[in-house]
Amino acid sequence: MPHPSVHLCAYNSRMNSTILSSLPGHGQLRRLVALRSLAVAAQLLTLAAVREILELELDWPPMLLTIAALATVNLFTLLRLRSSKPISNLELFAQLCVDVLALSILLYYGGGSTNPFVSLYLLPLVIAAATLPGRYTWGMAAITAACYSVLMFYYVPLPHNHQQDGDSAFNAHVVGMWLGFVISAVVVAYFVVKMAQAVRQRDEMLVRVREEILRNERIVALGTQAAGAAHELGTPLSTMAVVIGELRHDAEARPAWRDALTILDEQVRGCKRILDKILANAQGGVASSLQPVDRLVTEVLNEWQLLRPTAQYQYHQDDTLSAPLISVDATLRAALMNLLNNAADAAPQAIEIRTHRDAANFILEIHDQGGGLSEEVELKAGSAFFTTKTEGRGLGLFLANATVERMGGSVRLFNRDSGGATTELILPIAGEQA
Repeated sequence: MPHPSVHLCAYNSRMNSTILSSLPGHGQLRRLVALRSLAVAAQLLTLAAVREILELELDWPPMLLTIAALATVNLFTLLRLRSSKPISNLELFAQLCVDVLALSILLYYGGGSTNPFVSLYLLPLVIAAATLPGRYTWGMAAITAACYSVLMFYYVPLPHNHQQDGDSAFNAHVVGMWLGFVISAVVVAYFVVKMAQAVRQRDEMLVRVREEILRNERIVALGTQAAGAAHELGTPLSTMAVVIGELRHDAEARPAWRDALTILDEQVRGCKRILDKILANAQGGVASSLQPVDRLVTEVLNEWQLLRPTAQYQYHQDDTLSAPLISVDATLRAALMNLLNNAADAAPQAIEIRTHRDAANFILEIHDQGGGLSEEVELKAGSAFFTTKTEGRGLGLFLANATVERMGGSVRLFNRDSGGATTELILPIAGEQA
């Protein structure tokens, strides 16, 4: 059986990967790497077209060397993205400066400011404005303006092709300007769309975090109150146990009381066990361990039957597959009890419980024979203090859902076509029995 630390390490690895992919600096640099890869390919294609179609002889070695250096920088940047070290605004700015330098060298050997692709200086400026603070944007504006200005006076002129007349050269220049505009428009649109998506994802993440914080605060408050209530309820339960014991002495005269007193005694003892668990967890924390799911379900059903002796159920287990191991603590047992109680309260008929699994998850389904879920219940189910029961508190499903989500699982309620509702609980498998 795999040690729990193995699963913890695997979970931490997945979590670190998820967090790393969601860091703002990593996301921006990843998009920049993608654009730079396209730029390297476009530069090579452009040089090939100039040589083969326009038949111009440029100073090829330094231009090709510049493109090779840019591709090398991109390769090292890909390796940098694997690191968990945060990517600062200064590092992003330096990456953009590398692109500006490479573009300036290519333009210097390609006609300077007379090259129709000189408008590509706007791209790093737009990217800086979209991803970096204002001071870096102004710095990029100053750098690109300075490079453009220098190229107006210092550059290697484009060689004249004697086979082309003035109109042909002008037409080639116009085509180059058009291509530069198309490239700029595509890159700007790409970055604007990606930035809008990043902003929406950030807002959605903030909403989820805010809701989780509020839910956790409610759970902590409920836990504190539950611990206090458990301590206070000890006295009345002890009094009830004493009274039941005295009434049993009188049961000889009234035999009809015997069964009722036995049920009351079992209920009081069950309440005491629950309170003892609450106090133990409050004092020592909630300990978890790996357990086979078949044993967990059987124990929970037996305990639930003691608390609700009139409830009926049918349990169907998939015996064709080996029983997996899942992480179990007292809160998970309480969550399962709450889900069973909700299903039993939905209708007086017997509920049906089915368990099965897939490659990564254990799945428990509770089918009731009630009237199904209304639209309001489907929308608000699992919210704190929402209930359809006359004497309910609206906390059972809320706490069960919070517990299962904390353990990496989920709870889903839906109507069946044949009638009634199904509560589906999914928990990740932590290991296999040896």
